Amino acid sequence: MGGFVEQAIEKATHALVARDRKELEQVHQLEAKINEKHIEVDNACLEVLARLSPVAADLRLILAIIKINTDLERMGDQAVNISYNADRYLEDKEVTVRLDLSRMSELVREMVRDSLDAFLNGDTVLAQDVLERDDAVDELKNKAFEVLVPYMRQNPDNIEAALDLLLIARNLERMADHATNIAEDVIFACTGEDVRHGVGPSN
Repeated sequence: MGGFVEQAIEKATHALVARDRKELEQVHQLEAKINEKHIEVDNACLEVLARLSPVAADLRLILAIIKINTDLERMGDQAVNISYNADRYLEDKEVTVRLDLSRMSELVREMVRDSLDAFLNGDTVLAQDVLERDDAVDELKNKAFEVLVPYMRQNPDNIEAALDLLLIARNLERMADHATNIAEDVIFACTGEDVRHGVGPSN
């Protein structure tokens, strides 16, 4: 499921950069696969809860899986949003400003991959590292806003295209938030510590 999410992010962003609509169709196909896995994982977790009544660490693990499953499904939705915005953008005149959406996409994919690796390996150090990387994605999103808002003022005939790019930057930033949620759930599953409000795990 995480692999499908990574592919969806990559294809949606690459389609925008390469101006290749063909890859956008693949994003929708990947989202369908993500949705299938979402239901499978949820059903498996519900069965475990009903049949085994897990407690303590086992219960934390199942709860973390359910939450991670939801975050992955929402990332699939965000990838589809990017594909819609990219498709609309490719119909308009190109925005002539320098943006680093490719770098943003790369950072998000790394966060997704590492948050899931942290889950599979019970690696709270890697999970904490993912949390700290969220700031870099936020910074790139803020830079996109700083560049595109003045551009829209100066180029009112191309506002819709610039707005599409703003929305794509926002979608990528939301994906990073979901990867952060996964990292927080890893720490919770492994240690019992709730770090959702910026409090690090106990030593």
